[in-house]
Amino acid sequence: MMARKAEPSRGPRLSAQRLVKMARERGALAAKAVSPSDVQTGEWVRWKCQFGCGGFGSSLVCPPHSPTPGETRRMLDGYKRAVLFESPPGQAKSIAAELERELFLAGYYKAFGLGAGPCPLCETCTFEDGCRHPRQARPAMEACGIDVYATVRKQGFTINVVRTQRDPQHYFGLVLVE
Repeated sequence: MMARKAEPSRGPRLSAQRLVKMARERGALAAKAVSPSDVQTGEWVRWKCQFGCGGFGSSLVCPPHSPTPGETRRMLDGYKRAVLFESPPGQAKSIAAELERELFLAGYYKAFGLGAGPCPLCETCTFEDGCRHPRQARPAMEACGIDVYATVRKQGFTINVVRTQRDPQHYFGLVLVE
């Protein structure tokens, strides 16, 4: 008789509603449970980081140090569920890291979060010594080649190009669950 594979040690499977509630409890303005297969990636996205973002190369979570779009696509394909959320300015990475940690402790050992924008944790990154804040530092979705505009629009969120300082800005994060 063959032995059965051990299942992960966790409670009942979290519903989509519970995942959304967990994101909202951590400060997300809105959230939606999504399939990682609906997350759009593109080779061009990291080029926008390289040629247009002052944070390019400034930290271990920014290109060229972050995963490539191909690596990201392969990682996304290893998941079945995720939570996409909108955050207040500057909070996408902290919400993603907190939610990832809570999911991990609940037995979802594959949980991994991504945020938005350059890393805010250190004034200068310690490339040679490694990250000073590995529990909080998370790459931005765009740094990994995720087409944030296409992904969030597909899920019904609002996002537009910011043309002036008065235009509303929308920030998003993603936590891969299982």
